[in-house]
Formats: sequence, C-alpha cells, structure tokens
Amino acid sequence: MFTLFHHAFCPHSRFVRLILGEYGFDVRLVEERVWERREAFLALNPAAATPVLFAEGMPAVPGAGIIAEFIDEAYGAEMDQKRLMPVAMGERIEVRRLMAWFNDKFFEEASGPLVTERIYKRFMSGQDGGGAPAAEAIRAAKANVRYHLAYIGWLARTRNYLAGDRPTYADLAAAAHLSAIDYLGDVPWSEDDAAKAWYARVKSRPSFRPLLSEWLAGVPASRTYVDLDF
Repeated sequence: MFTLFHHAFCPHSRFVRLILGEYGFDVRLVEERVWERREAFLALNPAAATPVLFAEGMPAVPGAGIIAEFIDEAYGAEMDQKRLMPVAMGERIEVRRLMAWFNDKFFEEASGPLVTERIYKRFMSGQDGGGAPAAEAIRAAKANVRYHLAYIGWLARTRNYLAGDRPTYADLAAAAHLSAIDYLGDVPWSEDDAAKAWYARVKSRPSFRPLLSEWLAGVPASRTYVDLDF
C-alpha cells in the first residue's frame, strides 16, 4: 500500500490521487500542512511541498511530475489500454508538455494563488504567512483562469481528449487544478462550452468521486462542484 502525504485542496496532490484512483491502487492519505514544516516531512521532501508518495522498501517520491513518471515506469506497461502515458514518443512528449503547462504554468498563474489566498491562509498563523487574502492576487489569478480555460476549450474542440484520442496524465493534471478552484466557484464555465463539456466527462470518472466528496469547514462548495451535469 502507498502512503500519500497531501493536502485535500493541493492541486498537485489531487493530480496524483486521480492517477492512483484510475489505476486502482490502495493508498493511505496523510494530510500535510506544509507551512508547518514538520521535521519528519522535511526528511521526506526538503522542498516542503506536497505531494510525496511513500511505500515501505522504496525511497520517498516527491512532486507530482516525478510521481507520475515513477508510476508509469513501474506500472504503466501492465495497465495496457488503461495506461495514462502513451507509448509513442511524439504522444509522450505532448502529454509531458501539457502536464508541465498545468502543473507549472497554470499553478503559478491561477490555481496556486487562489488556493493559497482563499484556503491555505485560513489555517496559517501570521508567522507562517497567514492573514487576510490578498485581493489583488485573487483578481489577477481569476483573470488568468479565463486564459487557461480558453486554451483547454481549444484543445477540447480539436481533440477527443486534451492530448489525443484517449485520457492521459494531461487530462488528470488539468482537471485536478480546475477542481480545486471550482470548489471555490472561480471557474467561469459559461465562457467556454467545450472546456465545460470536457471537464464534465473527466469529473464523471470514478477516480474523481473521493475528491468531490471532500469539503472545507466554513467554505461551502460552489454549486457546480459536485454537479456532474453542471
């Protein structure tokens, strides 16, 4: 059994949870508040970031991208048609490109600031960087969501899934980041029907159910969060 050190609203953690769910792996979830900088967690990942995947007899695997590559290298071939990383080199490059787009660019410009300002800061002490949300950062992040949603819509209109004909890590990465901010109501779904239809398909997958069942005390989920048909 795997142990995943995560936070329920960390987009990168959600990405890894979707991967594990798609492959049917047993996983024990341990919530990690990275701003507390626990010594035991820093020993697993000195970067003090979630997620970190751990199992007895193997080194800790830190970071969403590294975990995704590890799972594909260790288990991908035996998944056959369920494999989330294509076999062809060109297709693998495209999946990795989109993984980086969402896990790096989308996170930096949109999901990261929104989750930090609207969720993490609620639980952080002033010493750790907590306090009132920064309105300017929230406004900028919300504007960036529109740009990324339009790109997702373009991909969804030109392909069956974001990276090609079938679901891949690219779809799970995009959906993980969107899900974290959709909980907050910060995704303007009415602006792109193609992106909305694609997300509805991904959100309907069984691997998504544990994410949609989670909630945050004092912060109610948006109307669209658990509605599979919006």
